[in-house]
Amino acid sequence: MILKEGHDMTSIRNARATRLLVGLILGSVAAGALAHHGWSGYDAGKPLNLTGRIEASGYEHPHGFVRLQTPEKTWNVVLAPPYRMENRGLPRELLAPGNEVTVYGYPHRSIADEMRAERITVGNKTVELR
Repeated sequence: MILKEGHDMTSIRNARATRLLVGLILGSVAAGALAHHGWSGYDAGKPLNLTGRIEASGYEHPHGFVRLQTPEKTWNVVLAPPYRMENRGLPRELLAPGNEVTVYGYPHRSIADEMRAERITVGNKTVELR
């Protein structure tokens, strides 16, 4: 390699390492943005009010979820982030499999068994999720 005046191999390696690090950081930020879906994929013009039993649930980031068995089919219901559910009075224990719940929300435009919940009712407790 031919070095220009004022440049040595150490400074070239440092510059390359810096460019690589910046590229990795930007790539991970972009990947995180892609992993978190937007709400435009849900059709607010077709609200659903579904009642059923929880088959499974998750209280994890970026959003909690329940698999809701209704008489017609099983739905994947996207909930709020855990910190919001906890702050609004919906602890993990209320989302236990077997519990009957009612969710109000919007169906996904292209995933036939997915909906985004705006509110959930467990027993006599209703929690606004958005």
